Amino acid sequence: MPHKGSDRIFNVFLRKRWPWIGLALVFSVPVLSQESDIFESQHHNFKLVSVATGLSHPWSMAFLDNGDLLVTERPGRLRIIRDGSLLAEPVGGLPEVRIGGQGGLQEVLPHPNFTSNHLLYLSYAKASNDGSEGTTVVVRGRLENDRLEDIEEIFEASAWAEGRGHHGAKLAFGGEYLFIAVGDRQSPPRGDLESHPAQDFSSHFGTINRLHDDGRVPADNPFVEHPVALPEIWSYGHRNPQGLAINPETGDVWATEHGPQGGDELNLILPGRNYGWPVIGYGVNYRTGLSIHKSTERSGMEQPVVHWVPSIGASGLMMYDGDVFPMWKGNIFAGGLAATHRRLSRLSLDDTRVMTREALLLGRLRIRDIRQGPEGYIYLAVDDRGSELTEIVRMEPAE
Repeated sequence: MPHKGSDRIFNVFLRKRWPWIGLALVFSVPVLSQESDIFESQHHNFKLVSVATGLSHPWSMAFLDNGDLLVTERPGRLRIIRDGSLLAEPVGGLPEVRIGGQGGLQEVLPHPNFTSNHLLYLSYAKASNDGSEGTTVVVRGRLENDRLEDIEEIFEASAWAEGRGHHGAKLAFGGEYLFIAVGDRQSPPRGDLESHPAQDFSSHFGTINRLHDDGRVPADNPFVEHPVALPEIWSYGHRNPQGLAINPETGDVWATEHGPQGGDELNLILPGRNYGWPVIGYGVNYRTGLSIHKSTERSGMEQPVVHWVPSIGASGLMMYDGDVFPMWKGNIFAGGLAATHRRLSRLSLDDTRVMTREALLLGRLRIRDIRQGPEGYIYLAVDDRGSELTEIVRMEPAE
């Protein structure tokens, strides 16, 4: 008998605007068949197939047109899986990375015209000159003969901090524009919450930013004419975005982010909007269990489309548009890292409304990233909290 997920899902848009639609929400969890290792889900049965093993904290994946799969390892290496094998030597020419805590080499993203220009984008934690602080930066370079050449820094976040957490560092292309997520760098949510760095758009703490592919600021960014706000900012008031995906059909920008203890969020990212951290939210203080926020909502601050309590440890995010799993076309897939609530969440949409939700692989894998492969399979990067080497697996239909 399927086990019901213990987390609660709150779709505020549905509650406020379409109260009746809550009846259509589905809460279900796939069942592992003990005899066949086949996972049974609401629309498709699937199996897990190992793609490569021996990776140290794989953080992000990207497919190239020649079939290569690139994988970043947080300790500072960019690896290549080619013809089903993990190459022994990492990609050469990478910049120096500030490694520690949650920081290191993070996202890898090919340019939309990679076939012709060979441009590759990387986000990582960069150290200050004396090594005492770090921030999130984005570089691009040409991938030639398994080496990165002509590297140039196109974005340095104004988010310097001594700590090594909450870098964000997620990247996504939406048409000609590059979106870059920056976390709040673990700035403490106490005192005057309205003065928290994530609420101060004169910095990049807790922001999602939009640039041209070469780092120039688009003329129609929402704060270009603002006397104080940084012009790169697209939205602000975020805690630690760990998933970023663009709907290929509509151009809608979606992001998942970590709440504190409870209150992980899925947000529809709109230009110029304030997403509330830490003034509003659904989480509590890690140590005391007391509320952090002044309330759960406030005029002028956006509500999440979905939030999870307890936290799932939100990670990679993907919009599926393949043909291998046809009933999942147009669905959002969100990873989960939390020890007791890890899963792959599948959410079906009607425009920007979440209609149904299903927890796949409940309790099975600590998922760091999710990508759709060129053949339509779903690839998962599995991470370990400690020092164990992990693998890349993919979901294939089960006959």
